[in-house]
Amino acid sequence: MTQSRARTVLLFLVSTLLAPTLRLPAQSTARETAPGDLVRTITSLDSALFDSYNHCDLQKFGSYWSDSAEFYHDQGGLTVGPKQLVDIIRETVCGKVRRELVPGTLEVYVMHGYGALETGVHRFHHPGRENVEPVGEARFITLWQNKDGSWKITRVISYDHHPLPR
Repeated sequence: MTQSRARTVLLFLVSTLLAPTLRLPAQSTARETAPGDLVRTITSLDSALFDSYNHCDLQKFGSYWSDSAEFYHDQGGLTVGPKQLVDIIRETVCGKVRRELVPGTLEVYVMHGYGALETGVHRFHHPGRENVEPVGEARFITLWQNKDGSWKITRVISYDHHPLPR
């Protein structure tokens, strides 16, 4: 076997053996639907957005939304603007609900000339009320705009809210 062929075989074996370990960071659950850097960016933004949601950091939560953001909720209707969204989170979520992304459901798609589209499934837990309120689950679509290097949410559709069987 030539030295060049041996290198090729060795490279193939190493890449085959290492391929299962070459994954996105542990916090990522996104399917590869866009370039890896975009998937990592949106995964990180989703994680940070809902960390602020779960910890009731309303100033940070509000900073992720564009001034003209629209949030469509299948049970709550339409909410427009970050101030209204923050007010709703303050009244209905803080200390009452915790969101988690369902592993393996996050998908990210390029929106050329605009930003990215994120879809997935998330679950809502009720800390301290697990025996009273069932865990809820819903699907979501989030449209992220990248304007001058700053990512902001412009539209969200949150739908198919339902309790999970106990």
